[in-house]
Parts: sequence; C-alpha cells; structure tokens
Amino acid sequence: MLQIRKSEDRGSANHGWLQSKHTFSFGDYHDPHHVGFGPLLVINEDKVAPGQGFGTHGHRDMEIISYVLEGALEHKDSIGTGSVLHYGDVQRMSAGSGVRHSEFNGSQTEQVHFLQIWIQPNVTGIAPSYEEKHFAPESKLGQLRLIASGDGRDGSVLIHQDAAIYAAILNAGDRVEHAVKAGRNSYVHVIRGQLSVNGNTLKGGDALKITGEPLVSLEQAEAAEVLVFDLPS
Repeated sequence: MLQIRKSEDRGSANHGWLQSKHTFSFGDYHDPHHVGFGPLLVINEDKVAPGQGFGTHGHRDMEIISYVLEGALEHKDSIGTGSVLHYGDVQRMSAGSGVRHSEFNGSQTEQVHFLQIWIQPNVTGIAPSYEEKHFAPESKLGQLRLIASGDGRDGSVLIHQDAAIYAAILNAGDRVEHAVKAGRNSYVHVIRGQLSVNGNTLKGGDALKITGEPLVSLEQAEAAEVLVFDLPS
C-alpha cells in the first residue's frame, strides 16, 4: 500500500525566529492519521533565524537525528559535547536515561535549515551518547548512501533501533532501487527537488508511506535530495 503525504498538508508552526513543518504530530499539532510510522515518530523541517535557537531542554529514551541542509547548527549538551554542523553533517544523539541540550543557529547573518528526526529506540535507560559524521554530496550522487543504522555499518551513525536511513541526491537519468525485506516497511521523504517514487511524483516536502511492497523505486528525478527509511513493522 502506498500513501502520499503532501508537503502542504503537514503541520506548521511560525514562532518568528522559527518556521517549522511537521510531517507527524508534534507539539501543538495533532493529526490522528499521522502519529508516526512504526518507530519513526518525528520529521520536522526547521528554519531558524540568525542567532536564534532552542534553549536548553531535556529528552529521554529517544534517538534524535539532525540532517543539516544549509547554514550552521550549533549543538551543546549535558554530556560535554559541543559542535557546529554544516551541510552534509549528520548528528545522532541517544537521549537514553536523560540528556539536556541546546540547538542554535551558529550564524548571525544567515538562517540554518535542517531536518530533525526522532526514532523510538528498542532499548531504554541506556547511557546517553552522541555521534556525528560527514557525508559528502559525492557519496550520495546517483545512489543510496546509508547514513544511520542499527549496527553502524558502512560508516553510518549508530541508532538504537532495527532501522536504517539512506540519503540520495538524484538527477535526470538516475534510477535507484531499495529492496524491502518481508515484514518491513519503508518511508520516503523528499527534501527538495522532484522525483517519482514507486510511480508517484513527489516534490520537496512530500513523503510516501510504503507498506507491503518489496521494492522502493526512485527515478525521473529533477535535482532531488531524498531520505529513505527502512523500518520494522
């Protein structure tokens, strides 16, 4: 079964310093038809004004992945980690038994634009931890690059869940397929551009929920950047 989630149907929040689009129910936005998909609970597309950000706040038992699209995302947390992330950087924070952190726009002149993804872990109460890695655009051109996985294989960041996240940058003539094992589901989120996913034309901000299908097919792309989630059912 295929279910399209259009960009314009997402929840939205405008706090002046923050403009956010919510693929799934989050904060004051609640849609009973879009309350996560398996362990995938949140995909927020955030744009933060220069010098602004999220003050120190806490999380527990959640895998939080940040995928930076433009600008500089500054991170500080209670386990002593501090860094500034740019395009191509992927950050994973396992909240575990509890962690406090802040996220700010590290620039005083340009906005920061990023995706924040929450995945429910398959273990609870673990020690909080942090990891970040850079995935050059060239590694995603015309192919699916594994950026997060439950075993950290192929240089991906480690998440505490039997799930995988792939990123791809696709252009005209590219065709990419991802085989889906029986009993698993897929979710495709288009970051920007346009492409066809299993025969459905999607543009930036759109997504496709895929259940009971053995293959994810990406083609007919126009300057597209996309995430593909392989998830337990």
